[in-house]
Amino acid sequence: MAIDNFINEFYRIVDIAINWAVSPKFYAQGTAIVIAVVIALLLSLLLLKRVVLFRDEPHDGALLTIRRGVFSLRKLLFPALCVIFLAIATEISLTLVEQSWLVKIAQGLSVIFLMYSVITRFIKNAFINGLFCWIGIPVAILHVFGWLDDTTLFLDSVALELGNIRLSAYALARALIFGSILFWLGRISNNAGQNVIRNNESLDIRTKELFAKLFEIVLFIAVGLLLLQIVGLDLTALAVFGGALGVGLGFGLQQIASNFISGIIILLDRSLAVGDFIELEDGKTGILLELNMRSSTLQTFDGKIVVVPNEQFITTAFTNWTHQDSRQRYEFEFSVSYESDIEKVPEVIIAAISEHPQILQQPELPDCEIRDFADSGVVFGVEYWIDGIDDGENRVDADLKMIIWKTLKQHQIKMPYPQREVRIIQ
Repeated sequence: MAIDNFINEFYRIVDIAINWAVSPKFYAQGTAIVIAVVIALLLSLLLLKRVVLFRDEPHDGALLTIRRGVFSLRKLLFPALCVIFLAIATEISLTLVEQSWLVKIAQGLSVIFLMYSVITRFIKNAFINGLFCWIGIPVAILHVFGWLDDTTLFLDSVALELGNIRLSAYALARALIFGSILFWLGRISNNAGQNVIRNNESLDIRTKELFAKLFEIVLFIAVGLLLLQIVGLDLTALAVFGGALGVGLGFGLQQIASNFISGIIILLDRSLAVGDFIELEDGKTGILLELNMRSSTLQTFDGKIVVVPNEQFITTAFTNWTHQDSRQRYEFEFSVSYESDIEKVPEVIIAAISEHPQILQQPELPDCEIRDFADSGVVFGVEYWIDGIDDGENRVDADLKMIIWKTLKQHQIKMPYPQREVRIIQ
Protein backbone atom coordinates (compact mmCIF):
# COMPACT_ATOMS: atom_id res chain seq x y z
CA MET A 1 0.00 0.00 0.00
CA ALA A 2 2.84 2.33 0.84
CA ILE A 3 4.48 1.58 -2.52
CA ASP A 4 1.26 2.51 -4.31
CA ASN A 5 1.09 5.81 -2.46
CA PHE A 6 4.68 6.53 -3.34
CA ILE A 7 4.05 5.77 -7.03
CA ASN A 8 0.94 7.94 -7.07
CA GLU A 9 2.83 10.82 -5.46
CA PHE A 10 5.64 10.41 -7.97
CA TYR A 11 3.20 10.56 -10.90
CA ARG A 12 1.54 13.61 -9.39
CA ILE A 13 4.88 15.44 -9.20
CA VAL A 14 5.68 14.41 -12.78
CA ASP A 15 2.32 15.77 -13.97
CA ILE A 16 2.98 19.08 -12.22
CA ALA A 17 6.44 19.28 -13.81
CA ILE A 18 5.01 18.54 -17.26
CA ASN A 19 2.33 21.18 -16.83
CA TRP A 20 5.02 23.65 -15.80
CA ALA A 21 7.22 22.68 -18.76
CA VAL A 22 4.45 23.29 -21.33
CA SER A 23 3.14 26.41 -19.62
CA PRO A 24 3.73 29.74 -21.43
CA LYS A 25 4.44 31.34 -18.06
CA PHE A 26 7.25 28.82 -17.52
CA TYR A 27 8.81 29.70 -20.88
CA ALA A 28 8.40 33.41 -20.16
CA GLN A 29 10.27 33.08 -16.87
CA GLY A 30 12.94 30.93 -18.51
CA THR A 31 13.36 33.56 -21.23
CA ALA A 32 13.64 36.29 -18.58
CA ILE A 33 16.35 34.32 -16.81
CA VAL A 34 18.36 33.80 -20.00
CA ILE A 35 18.06 37.46 -20.99
CA ALA A 36 19.12 38.62 -17.50
CA VAL A 37 22.17 36.31 -17.46
CA VAL A 38 23.20 37.32 -21.02
CA ILE A 39 22.90 41.01 -20.20
CA ALA A 40 24.95 40.49 -17.02
CA LEU A 41 27.63 38.63 -18.99
CA LEU A 42 27.87 41.21 -21.77
CA LEU A 43 27.90 44.14 -19.34
CA SER A 44 30.60 42.53 -17.20
CA LEU A 45 32.78 41.93 -20.27
CA LEU A 46 32.22 45.53 -21.37
CA LEU A 47 33.21 46.89 -17.95
CA LEU A 48 36.31 44.71 -17.83
CA LYS A 49 37.34 45.98 -21.25
CA ARG A 50 36.48 49.67 -20.97
CA VAL A 51 36.88 50.63 -17.29
CA VAL A 52 40.53 51.27 -16.44
CA LEU A 53 40.13 50.30 -12.78
CA PHE A 54 39.06 46.80 -13.82
CA ARG A 55 41.19 46.46 -16.92
CA ASP A 56 44.73 47.38 -15.79
CA GLU A 57 46.29 46.11 -12.56
CA PRO A 58 47.81 49.09 -10.66
CA HIS A 59 51.43 48.97 -9.53
CA ASP A 60 52.15 52.55 -8.44
CA GLY A 61 50.59 55.99 -8.18
CA ALA A 62 48.13 57.67 -5.85
CA LEU A 63 45.51 55.69 -3.89
CA LEU A 64 47.30 52.47 -4.78
CA THR A 65 45.59 50.43 -2.03
CA ILE A 66 42.09 51.55 -3.07
CA ARG A 67 42.79 50.92 -6.75
CA ARG A 68 44.10 47.43 -6.02
CA GLY A 69 41.00 46.74 -3.95
CA VAL A 70 38.74 47.79 -6.82
CA PHE A 71 40.79 45.70 -9.28
CA SER A 72 40.40 42.62 -7.06
CA LEU A 73 36.61 42.95 -7.42
CA ARG A 74 36.73 42.32 -11.16
CA LYS A 75 35.95 38.61 -10.73
CA LEU A 76 32.76 39.50 -8.87
CA LEU A 77 31.27 41.63 -11.63
CA PHE A 78 29.43 38.84 -13.42
CA PRO A 79 27.84 37.17 -10.32
CA ALA A 80 26.93 40.57 -8.85
CA LEU A 81 25.31 41.73 -12.11
CA CYS A 82 23.45 38.41 -12.32
CA VAL A 83 21.89 39.10 -8.92
CA ILE A 84 20.91 42.63 -9.96
CA PHE A 85 19.40 41.76 -13.35
CA LEU A 86 17.63 38.66 -12.04
CA ALA A 87 16.04 40.86 -9.37
CA ILE A 88 14.82 43.16 -12.17
CA ALA A 89 13.63 40.11 -14.14
CA THR A 90 11.66 38.95 -11.08
CA GLU A 91 9.64 42.19 -10.99
CA ILE A 92 9.11 42.19 -14.76
CA SER A 93 7.98 38.56 -14.75
CA LEU A 94 5.61 39.19 -11.86
CA THR A 95 4.11 42.14 -13.73
CA LEU A 96 3.75 40.45 -17.14
CA VAL A 97 2.83 36.84 -16.35
CA GLU A 98 1.89 37.17 -12.66
CA GLN A 99 4.48 34.52 -11.71
CA SER A 100 8.13 34.78 -10.75
CA TRP A 101 8.90 31.62 -8.77
CA LEU A 102 11.36 30.27 -11.34
CA VAL A 103 13.16 33.60 -11.64
CA LYS A 104 13.36 33.83 -7.84
CA ILE A 105 15.01 30.41 -7.72
CA ALA A 106 17.52 31.55 -10.34
CA GLN A 107 18.11 34.74 -8.36
CA GLY A 108 18.72 32.70 -5.19
CA LEU A 109 21.21 30.50 -7.03
CA SER A 110 22.97 33.62 -8.32
CA VAL A 111 23.26 34.88 -4.74
CA ILE A 112 24.83 31.54 -3.76
CA PHE A 113 27.20 31.83 -6.73
CA LEU A 114 28.16 35.33 -5.57
CA MET A 115 28.74 34.07 -2.02
CA TYR A 116 30.94 31.25 -3.30
CA SER A 117 32.97 33.68 -5.42
CA VAL A 118 33.53 35.99 -2.45
CA ILE A 119 34.47 33.10 -0.16
CA THR A 120 36.96 31.45 -2.50
CA ARG A 121 38.59 34.72 -3.58
CA PHE A 122 38.70 36.93 -0.50
CA ILE A 123 38.45 34.74 2.60
CA LYS A 124 41.86 33.19 3.20
CA ASN A 125 41.26 32.02 6.77
CA ALA A 126 40.67 28.25 6.64
CA PHE A 127 38.13 28.25 9.50
CA ILE A 128 35.95 31.05 8.10
CA ASN A 129 36.25 29.65 4.58
CA GLY A 130 35.11 26.21 5.72
CA LEU A 131 32.31 27.72 7.83
CA PHE A 132 30.84 29.56 4.85
CA CYS A 133 31.35 26.67 2.41
CA TRP A 134 29.94 23.89 4.59
CA ILE A 135 27.32 25.81 6.57
CA GLY A 136 26.56 29.17 4.96
CA ILE A 137 26.04 27.91 1.41
CA PRO A 138 23.88 24.88 2.38
CA VAL A 139 21.69 27.16 4.53
CA ALA A 140 21.40 29.56 1.61
CA ILE A 141 20.36 26.71 -0.70
CA LEU A 142 17.69 25.58 1.76
CA HIS A 143 16.42 29.14 1.95
CA VAL A 144 16.29 29.50 -1.84
CA PHE A 145 14.17 26.40 -2.29
CA GLY A 146 11.98 27.20 0.71
CA TRP A 147 13.09 24.20 2.76
CA LEU A 148 14.82 26.08 5.58
CA ASP A 149 11.79 26.41 7.88
CA ASP A 150 10.77 22.78 7.40
CA THR A 151 14.32 21.60 8.09
CA THR A 152 14.49 23.74 11.22
CA LEU A 153 11.18 22.38 12.51
CA PHE A 154 12.28 18.80 11.83
CA LEU A 155 15.58 19.23 13.68
CA ASP A 156 13.78 20.90 16.57
CA SER A 157 11.34 17.99 16.82
CA VAL A 158 14.22 15.52 17.38
CA ALA A 159 14.85 16.24 21.05
CA LEU A 160 15.94 14.68 24.34
CA GLU A 161 14.19 15.86 27.49
CA LEU A 162 15.64 15.49 31.00
CA GLY A 163 13.31 17.16 33.46
CA ASN A 164 13.26 20.86 32.65
CA ILE A 165 16.15 20.52 30.23
CA ARG A 166 15.32 19.98 26.55
CA LEU A 167 18.08 19.29 24.05
CA SER A 168 17.05 19.18 20.41
CA ALA A 169 19.07 18.40 17.33
CA TYR A 170 18.50 21.99 16.20
CA ALA A 171 19.89 23.33 19.51
CA LEU A 172 22.92 21.07 19.26
CA ALA A 173 23.56 22.12 15.65
CA ARG A 174 23.21 25.76 16.66
CA ALA A 175 25.57 25.16 19.61
CA LEU A 176 28.11 23.52 17.32
CA ILE A 177 28.01 26.36 14.80
CA PHE A 178 27.99 29.28 17.20
CA GLY A 179 30.31 27.48 19.62
CA SER A 180 32.91 27.09 16.88
CA ILE A 181 32.58 30.76 15.99
CA LEU A 182 32.69 31.93 19.62
CA PHE A 183 35.70 29.83 20.56
CA TRP A 184 37.50 30.87 17.37
CA LEU A 185 36.84 34.51 18.22
CA GLY A 186 37.80 33.77 21.82
CA ARG A 187 41.12 32.28 20.74
CA ILE A 188 41.88 35.30 18.56
CA SER A 189 40.86 37.68 21.35
CA ASN A 190 42.91 35.68 23.85
CA ASN A 191 46.04 35.81 21.67
CA ALA A 192 45.58 39.53 21.02
CA GLY A 193 44.91 40.29 24.69
CA GLN A 194 47.87 38.28 25.92
CA ASN A 195 50.16 39.95 23.38
CA VAL A 196 49.03 43.35 24.63
CA ILE A 197 49.64 42.33 28.24
CA ARG A 198 53.03 40.74 27.57
CA ASN A 199 54.18 43.77 25.53
CA ASN A 200 53.38 46.16 28.38
CA GLU A 201 56.77 47.42 29.49
CA SER A 202 55.47 48.80 32.80
CA LEU A 203 54.80 45.28 34.17
CA ASP A 204 57.39 42.74 35.25
CA ILE A 205 57.32 39.31 33.64
CA ARG A 206 55.58 37.58 36.57
CA THR A 207 52.77 40.14 36.65
CA LYS A 208 52.38 39.83 32.89
CA GLU A 209 51.93 36.06 33.15
CA LEU A 210 49.45 36.45 36.00
CA PHE A 211 47.29 38.96 34.12
CA ALA A 212 47.57 36.95 30.88
CA LYS A 213 46.27 33.74 32.49
CA LEU A 214 43.52 35.53 34.41
CA PHE A 215 42.45 37.19 31.16
CA GLU A 216 42.32 33.77 29.46
CA ILE A 217 40.21 32.26 32.27
CA VAL A 218 37.70 35.12 32.37
CA LEU A 219 37.42 35.23 28.58
CA PHE A 220 36.60 31.55 28.11
CA ILE A 221 34.20 31.51 31.07
CA ALA A 222 32.34 34.38 29.40
CA VAL A 223 32.36 32.51 26.08
CA GLY A 224 30.97 29.39 27.77
CA LEU A 225 28.16 31.30 29.48
CA LEU A 226 27.31 33.09 26.24
CA LEU A 227 27.19 29.76 24.41
CA LEU A 228 24.75 28.36 26.99
CA GLN A 229 22.49 31.35 26.40
CA ILE A 230 22.66 30.87 22.63
CA VAL A 231 21.74 27.20 22.96
CA GLY A 232 18.76 28.25 25.06
CA LEU A 233 19.57 26.27 28.20
CA ASP A 234 18.15 27.68 31.40
CA LEU A 235 21.08 28.24 33.75
CA THR A 236 18.85 27.77 36.81
CA ALA A 237 17.83 24.35 35.50
CA LEU A 238 21.50 23.40 35.43
CA ALA A 239 21.98 24.11 39.14
CA VAL A 240 21.30 20.54 40.29
CA PHE A 241 23.26 19.13 37.39
CA GLY A 242 26.12 21.49 38.20
CA GLY A 243 26.13 20.33 41.83
CA ALA A 244 26.29 16.69 40.79
CA LEU A 245 29.04 17.54 38.31
CA GLY A 246 30.95 19.30 41.08
CA VAL A 247 30.79 16.17 43.27
CA GLY A 248 31.95 14.10 40.31
CA LEU A 249 34.85 16.48 39.74
CA GLY A 250 35.75 16.25 43.40
CA PHE A 251 36.12 12.46 43.22
CA GLY A 252 36.84 11.51 39.63
CA LEU A 253 38.78 14.57 38.45
CA GLN A 254 40.45 15.46 41.72
CA GLN A 255 43.95 15.47 40.24
CA ILE A 256 42.96 17.75 37.36
CA ALA A 257 41.18 20.14 39.73
CA SER A 258 44.22 20.09 42.02
CA ASN A 259 46.54 20.99 39.16
CA PHE A 260 44.17 23.76 38.06
CA ILE A 261 44.04 25.32 41.54
CA SER A 262 47.81 24.87 41.90
CA GLY A 263 48.29 26.80 38.65
CA ILE A 264 46.23 29.69 40.02
CA ILE A 265 48.24 29.64 43.29
CA ILE A 266 51.53 29.70 41.37
CA LEU A 267 50.35 32.68 39.34
CA LEU A 268 49.22 34.52 42.46
CA ASP A 269 52.27 33.88 44.66
CA ARG A 270 54.61 34.58 41.71
CA SER A 271 57.08 31.87 42.70
CA LEU A 272 57.62 30.95 39.04
CA ALA A 273 57.88 32.94 35.85
CA VAL A 274 58.51 32.12 32.22
CA GLY A 275 62.25 32.12 31.60
CA ASP A 276 63.24 30.86 35.09
CA PHE A 277 65.69 27.98 35.33
CA ILE A 278 64.08 25.27 37.45
CA GLU A 279 65.62 22.22 39.11
CA LEU A 280 63.07 19.65 40.28
CA GLU A 281 63.38 17.37 43.28
CA ASP A 282 64.17 14.39 41.05
CA GLY A 283 67.08 16.23 39.45
CA LYS A 284 65.43 17.26 36.18
CA THR A 285 66.33 20.80 35.11
CA GLY A 286 65.15 23.17 32.41
CA ILE A 287 63.99 26.64 31.45
CA LEU A 288 60.30 27.32 32.09
CA LEU A 289 58.72 27.83 28.65
CA GLU A 290 55.00 27.85 29.48
CA LEU A 291 52.98 28.20 32.65
CA ASN A 292 49.55 26.79 31.87
CA MET A 293 46.57 26.20 34.13
CA ARG A 294 47.08 22.42 34.32
CA SER A 295 50.79 21.91 33.77
CA SER A 296 54.03 23.72 33.11
CA THR A 297 56.61 23.05 30.42
CA LEU A 298 60.37 22.92 30.96
CA GLN A 299 62.91 22.75 28.14
CA THR A 300 66.25 21.15 28.92
CA PHE A 301 69.50 22.31 27.34
CA ASP A 302 69.54 19.23 25.12
CA GLY A 303 66.16 20.17 23.62
CA LYS A 304 63.89 17.82 25.56
CA ILE A 305 60.48 19.01 26.79
CA VAL A 306 59.48 18.11 30.36
CA VAL A 307 55.79 18.54 31.24
CA VAL A 308 55.37 19.04 34.99
CA PRO A 309 51.95 18.98 36.72
CA ASN A 310 51.39 22.23 38.60
CA GLU A 311 50.65 20.31 41.79
CA GLN A 312 54.29 19.18 41.91
CA PHE A 313 55.43 22.78 42.39
CA ILE A 314 53.11 23.09 45.39
CA THR A 315 53.65 19.76 47.12
CA THR A 316 57.35 19.12 46.48
CA ALA A 317 60.54 21.13 46.81
CA PHE A 318 62.19 22.65 43.74
CA THR A 319 65.01 25.08 43.09
CA ASN A 320 64.41 28.26 41.13
CA TRP A 321 67.90 29.27 40.15
CA THR A 322 66.94 32.60 38.57
CA HIS A 323 63.88 33.70 40.59
CA GLN A 324 65.26 36.89 42.16
CA ASP A 325 68.67 37.24 40.50
CA SER A 326 69.99 35.64 37.33
CA ARG A 327 73.62 35.85 38.57
CA GLN A 328 75.02 32.49 39.66
CA ARG A 329 78.15 31.36 41.51
CA TYR A 330 80.14 28.34 40.29
CA GLU A 331 83.37 26.61 41.23
CA PHE A 332 85.64 23.78 40.16
CA GLU A 333 89.02 22.36 41.22
CA PHE A 334 92.39 21.69 39.62
CA SER A 335 95.78 20.52 40.90
CA VAL A 336 99.41 21.52 40.49
CA SER A 337 102.54 19.63 41.43
CA TYR A 338 104.35 20.20 44.73
CA GLU A 339 107.43 21.47 42.88
CA SER A 340 105.46 24.45 41.53
CA ASP A 341 105.51 28.00 42.86
CA ILE A 342 102.34 27.60 44.94
CA GLU A 343 102.12 31.26 45.94
CA LYS A 344 102.15 32.35 42.29
CA VAL A 345 99.26 30.13 41.20
CA PRO A 346 96.29 32.15 42.60
CA GLU A 347 97.64 35.40 41.20
CA VAL A 348 98.09 34.23 37.61
CA ILE A 349 94.88 32.19 37.56
CA ILE A 350 92.69 35.05 38.85
CA ALA A 351 94.23 37.45 36.34
CA ALA A 352 93.66 34.99 33.48
CA ILE A 353 90.03 34.06 34.19
CA SER A 354 89.07 37.69 34.92
CA GLU A 355 89.66 38.49 31.25
CA HIS A 356 86.83 36.19 30.17
CA PRO A 357 83.91 38.41 29.03
CA GLN A 358 81.28 36.40 30.92
CA ILE A 359 83.01 36.51 34.31
CA LEU A 360 81.38 39.10 36.59
CA GLN A 361 83.19 41.31 39.08
CA GLN A 362 80.03 41.65 41.19
CA PRO A 363 78.80 40.55 43.68
CA GLU A 364 82.28 39.00 44.24
CA LEU A 365 85.52 39.00 42.34
CA PRO A 366 86.76 35.69 40.91
CA ASP A 367 88.85 33.76 43.41
CA CYS A 368 91.42 30.99 43.46
CA GLU A 369 92.40 29.33 46.76
CA ILE A 370 94.06 26.20 48.10
CA ARG A 371 91.62 23.45 48.91
CA ASP A 372 93.74 20.46 49.84
CA PHE A 373 97.18 18.86 49.88
CA ALA A 374 96.44 15.68 48.01
CA ASP A 375 98.62 12.65 47.34
CA SER A 376 99.73 13.75 43.89
CA GLY A 377 99.56 17.55 44.16
CA VAL A 378 98.11 20.70 45.64
CA VAL A 379 94.37 21.13 44.96
CA PHE A 380 93.13 24.64 44.11
CA GLY A 381 89.52 25.76 43.84
CA VAL A 382 88.30 28.41 41.38
CA GLU A 383 85.16 30.40 42.24
CA TYR A 384 83.43 32.79 39.84
CA TRP A 385 80.11 34.51 39.12
CA ILE A 386 78.33 34.65 35.76
CA ASP A 387 75.00 36.02 34.53
CA GLY A 388 72.79 32.99 33.89
CA ILE A 389 73.23 29.25 34.07
CA ASP A 390 76.60 27.69 33.28
CA ASP A 391 75.22 25.34 30.64
CA GLY A 392 74.02 25.26 27.06
CA GLU A 393 74.93 28.36 25.07
CA ASN A 394 76.12 30.05 28.29
CA ARG A 395 78.73 27.37 29.05
CA VAL A 396 81.78 28.95 30.75
CA ASP A 397 83.65 26.33 32.76
CA ALA A 398 85.06 24.63 29.65
CA ASP A 399 86.57 27.95 28.53
CA LEU A 400 88.00 28.60 32.00
CA LYS A 401 89.61 25.17 32.21
CA MET A 402 91.31 25.74 28.85
CA ILE A 403 92.45 29.17 30.03
CA ILE A 404 93.90 27.63 33.22
CA TRP A 405 95.70 24.96 31.23
CA LYS A 406 97.29 27.54 28.93
CA THR A 407 98.16 29.84 31.83
CA LEU A 408 99.88 27.08 33.84
CA LYS A 409 101.82 25.99 30.78
CA GLN A 410 102.84 29.58 30.05
CA HIS A 411 104.27 30.00 33.59
CA GLN A 412 105.97 26.58 33.62
CA ILE A 413 103.66 25.33 36.35
CA LYS A 414 103.19 21.60 36.05
CA MET A 415 100.01 19.70 36.70
CA PRO A 416 100.59 16.47 38.65
CA TYR A 417 99.95 12.93 37.60
CA PRO A 418 99.45 9.95 39.90
CA GLN A 419 102.71 8.59 41.33
CA ARG A 420 103.02 5.10 42.76
CA GLU A 421 106.00 3.34 44.35
CA VAL A 422 106.30 -0.35 43.63
CA ARG A 423 108.53 -2.59 45.79
CA ILE A 424 109.42 -6.12 44.76
CA ILE A 425 110.14 -8.38 47.75
CA GLN A 426 112.07 -11.52 47.03
